[in-house]
This record gives sequence, C-alpha cells and structure tokens, in this order.
Amino acid sequence: MGTDRDSALEPWGVSDTDYPKNAGAQQRLRFLVRYAILAPSGHNTQPWLFTLDGVAIELRADRSRALAVVDPDDRELIISCGAALETLHIAMRHFGLRGAVGLPDPDDADLLARVALEDGAPPDHDEDELFAAITQRHTNRHAFENRDIPADLADRLVAEADAHSAWLHLVQGEARTAVADLVAEGDRAQMADKRFRRELSAWVHPNRSRTGDGMRGYGFGFGDLMSYGGALVIRSFDLGTGQAAKDRELVNGSPLLAVLGTTSDDPASWLRTGRALQRVLLRARANSVWSSYLNQPIEVGELRPKLAQTIGRAGESPQLLVRFGFGPVAKAQPRRPVDEVIVDSDSR
Repeated sequence: MGTDRDSALEPWGVSDTDYPKNAGAQQRLRFLVRYAILAPSGHNTQPWLFTLDGVAIELRADRSRALAVVDPDDRELIISCGAALETLHIAMRHFGLRGAVGLPDPDDADLLARVALEDGAPPDHDEDELFAAITQRHTNRHAFENRDIPADLADRLVAEADAHSAWLHLVQGEARTAVADLVAEGDRAQMADKRFRRELSAWVHPNRSRTGDGMRGYGFGFGDLMSYGGALVIRSFDLGTGQAAKDRELVNGSPLLAVLGTTSDDPASWLRTGRALQRVLLRARANSVWSSYLNQPIEVGELRPKLAQTIGRAGESPQLLVRFGFGPVAKAQPRRPVDEVIVDSDSR
C-alpha cells in the first residue's frame, strides 16, 4: 500500500547523526550539500548547482532558474547562492571542518566559489547555534505578534551582517511609514505588470504538488482547494491594491524591520549579501524569531534609490527588506533532492 509521504519536504529532515564521518571526501561533501540546499531563494527557485571536485565543492549559478522580470540582472539569484554558500560553511564548521573559500574564476561568471574541505577546530557555541537553526529556518509570511525583539538580539543581527561587509539598517520612527509607502507602491507597480504576474504564477503550486521547487499555496495562506486556483488568479488579475494594503499592515505590524545592503552593487557584493543574509536569518531563528521579505521597493528599479534615501543611505545599495518577529509556526516550502543539484564536472 502506498503512503502519502511528501518527498519534496524530506530534505528538511536531514540530521547530523547521519553524517558519514568515516567515509571518503565525496560522500561527506554530498552530505554537506544537503544543508546548503535549505538556504532561501527568490520564489524558491533554488538557483544553485554544486560540483564535487576531489576534496572541494564548486558553487555555480544555475541561470536556467533566473527570474527575468523581477530579477533581470540576476542580483537576487546570486544573493540566493551566497546564502547557500554560507549554509555550507556553517555545516562544515559543525562537523569540525574548515571551508577555505576560493575566489571565483573571472572568466567563468557562473562559478561563484570553490570551497576546499579541510580539517579545522571544533565549532564554538555560536556556530553550533547557527547550525541547529538551519533546518528550523524558513520564510514565514504570517502576521507577527505584537512583541518586541530584544535589543541585544537586534544588535547581534547587525553584527552578523557587518561580519560579511554588509550592513543591516534597522528601520525606525517616521522612516517606517515612508518605507511602508514604498512597499505599497512597489506592490501596485509589480502587480500591474502582466509579465511579473505570469512569472510569479509560474512558481506558485498547489498544496499537494510534489514539485520540489516553487511556492506552494499554503505559504500564501491558501487552503488546499484555493491553492489549485491561486496561480490562475495571480496570473489573470491585478491584485496590486489589495496586496499593497496587506503588505502595509505587515510593515506596520512588524516588531523589527530592516534593510540589508552593501556600499557597492556588483556580483561580489551580492554574494556577500547572501552570506550575511543567511547568518542574520539563522541567528534570528536560533532565538525563535521568524522572518520574511518585502523586497518590492528594491525590485522596482525607480524605488530602490528612494528607499536608500529614506533610510539615510543615499548612494548605497539596499539589497533586501526583511521583517522579523515572533509568530505561529509556518510550514516549510519544498526542496529539490541533492541529486538534482550536484553535477559532474564533465557535464558543465
């Protein structure tokens, strides 16, 4: 008799007790990739590939999963890969390994990093805290509780970003209202664009889908029946006004709202942003804090400099707008199996 097992969610059940510590480098590297694939990505596209090369892992951008409308420069794609890279690094440290990250080949734009597997010192408490949060972290689009984020935790999130040469700006006071206006304006601009709606709907799947990528309807609050029509509704109707009102409420109701950014805006900066992002998200989740994104004023080109100016960072590069808070448990989105993201060096 068959079971109703959801194989696309099984990757979230990875356990460190299964680590093949006495196996060869290839088996250990393959196991470590099981953690890397749990990183966040735009529309849950999972735009990464890994090549196992001796005692090293090469991280490559999978441009076939690019979002041409919302991310025409592959900025968010590379940020997502940076998050996967940092997750891999944190997993390595948990198992007493040291990942020496090599610089990418300037003649190969898809090769983002090469991480060599080396023995290292045992992880410290902070590193183990981040590792334990990997399988607990995922985007939570629910409204958050009216409960403050402890000031010392907020300071730690800022420090995590700074450690990767990024900045995390906490949006406070009157700036929050202005940022809420920009989010709402971004919603209306995006949802009025038929190309945007088509691209978004292509990555929205029914709750019972067995697809290992994209966003199932439950992430948007759709029940099983509604989830079958969710993509059609998004594709067919301009819901910008309603979405703007909903997101304005999320901004105003978020205990902590923050912009993650960099001083420069190039692929190297985007990769650093992704690494900083994952450390920030994991540190928050290790302290029972959820997170989700409101990136509309960054994805709409003309709004991005307005956001920078609003938060007092004119001339710099906001990369992501993140909300943090305590809230109800959210169900994780699916992941592709490791075999789909590990490629042979000869097949590149």
